[in-house]
Amino acid sequence: MKKKTNTITAEKFDKLFDAGKDVSAYVNYDKASRPGLEARRVNIDIPEWMIERLDKESLRLNVPRQSVIKFWLAEKLAAIGPAN
Repeated sequence: MKKKTNTITAEKFDKLFDAGKDVSAYVNYDKASRPGLEARRVNIDIPEWMIERLDKESLRLNVPRQSVIKFWLAEKLAAIGPAN
């Protein structure tokens, strides 16, 4: 069964949100997205020794290998500054 979502203008939504009001009645969480943060699949060939090191680190941190890679990439990109 689909949940009915109330509708309001973006301006009204922003004002309510900025005022700290509950805006959950206006959000369809099944279709919600965060602009600019959509995932894109990338294929990359990595030497076996790097994969072994990544797996060791992911076990140590108790997170998936992909999370380690994304975190390290984000750190490196943040260090070189903004995209623009």
